[in-house]
Amino acid sequence: MLRWSATVLAVVILGTAGAGYLYYEHLNSNIRKGERSSGDSKAQKAKPNAAGQTPVNILLIGSDSRNSDANVALGGSRENRGNPPLGDVQMLIHLAADRKSAAVVSIPRDTRVDIPKCKDPKTGHVYPPTNAIINESLARGGAGCTLATWQNLTGVYIDHWMTIDFAGVVKMADAIGGVDVCTNQNVWDRPLPGVPGGSGLKLKAGTTKVKGKQALQWLRTRHAWGSDPLRARAQHMYLNSMIRTLKSQSIFTDTGRLMDLAEAATKSLQVSEEIGTVKKLYDLAMQLKTVPTNRITMTTMPNLEDPQNKDHLVPDGANADKMWKMIRDDVSFDSNGKDADGKKDGAGDGGTEGADQEQATADPAHPDGQIGVTVQNGTRTSTLAPVSHRATDISRELVQKGFTRAATDASVTPSADETVVRYPSAELKGDAERVAAALGIPMSSVEKSTDVTGVTVVVGSDWRTGTSYPKQEAPKAGDIPKNSDAINGADTGQCMDVYAPYRW
Repeated sequence: MLRWSATVLAVVILGTAGAGYLYYEHLNSNIRKGERSSGDSKAQKAKPNAAGQTPVNILLIGSDSRNSDANVALGGSRENRGNPPLGDVQMLIHLAADRKSAAVVSIPRDTRVDIPKCKDPKTGHVYPPTNAIINESLARGGAGCTLATWQNLTGVYIDHWMTIDFAGVVKMADAIGGVDVCTNQNVWDRPLPGVPGGSGLKLKAGTTKVKGKQALQWLRTRHAWGSDPLRARAQHMYLNSMIRTLKSQSIFTDTGRLMDLAEAATKSLQVSEEIGTVKKLYDLAMQLKTVPTNRITMTTMPNLEDPQNKDHLVPDGANADKMWKMIRDDVSFDSNGKDADGKKDGAGDGGTEGADQEQATADPAHPDGQIGVTVQNGTRTSTLAPVSHRATDISRELVQKGFTRAATDASVTPSADETVVRYPSAELKGDAERVAAALGIPMSSVEKSTDVTGVTVVVGSDWRTGTSYPKQEAPKAGDIPKNSDAINGADTGQCMDVYAPYRW
């Protein structure tokens, strides 16, 4: 839930990693680990930029687990003890390839999405694919299933995940100390007639320093703000304030504080296994800590009311897709950066801006009529059905262009945000580029993949009509959708409005 717990680790482990082998091993023994991905997903890693850098994407999940006395005491609902936990808070951290900016995107817990087939790594139980609200993904194979769900929805390869439960939030909040939050009215999130529950948060209007259990109450409050997306906004305010607080303190000179933070962080978080050591977390944290607050942007995925259930949400197609494309292309959510010449950054130096003009490699291609091409229909999205006969239309277009061996593969219906041309091995790269050029697909969308056995065109949701690939306008830094509820990390003037029934 404390999405920038990774940032906390930056200050935590900096001072403790060299404090002695025994203490280092003690911290290592605190860390709980799990499988990175436990679901079906074909997301591809981002290509390195000219400097050889790649972005880092981290999924943070807040669990509603009641499987301990501490979590029951903090979260209530004793009757749910023993049930698989739900992922009620889910946020993606995108650290730019050049490590100069970071973007954070929350998806509200009641958002309906496709959850893929997942296998629980602990029990071996296999869950079939389903369409349900996203918080259920955690109960269908653990954090690795939630990661796979996000990858399929966004097309973004996610490198790592971290989870935290109620007790972990309180430990971390106590170790961090007080964090300033603000409301425009007095707030009391309590049960009301016909509306059970409530976090118990009770604050006077203005700025209050919260820690421990009160910080957890702030992060869990929903009814008093009026909606789940507004709860995400309150969480973003807390996290931005926490980052500013940590950056302003002389933590590195306070050994006792550092040790408290190290203990809290390593005991509170569960992480994907590839970052399951103090050294790996330290390395990751060192990359995160350099981002200035005015280059951090907190957002919520643009969403709409679910037509099937007014209490649920669905992604706002074009606007949500725009945000995911910005992340995939490593384009900064803010426009505050400058390059070495003092000009505005266009991307995180890992972006693909200008890639449309990339020249094809000199690898020789076979004659068009000898190139075997398979075309798949990947136009299905979380809100739109696949376009009928789309793969057939494109394969026919290829035949007319001289690729007489082009054929449709109707055995699979992938979901692809962007059209890609894949090839399995280096000797077919020239063929793949030849096919891409014939259809007007940019060379940046030609990629090697072990998931195909020959040149394969996956027609994505960015090409639902026509037989010539539409020219894609490169996203610009800071050009995020207006309904993403963006908050810059340096903005200290944010306060939450309280829904009238919860004022006092």
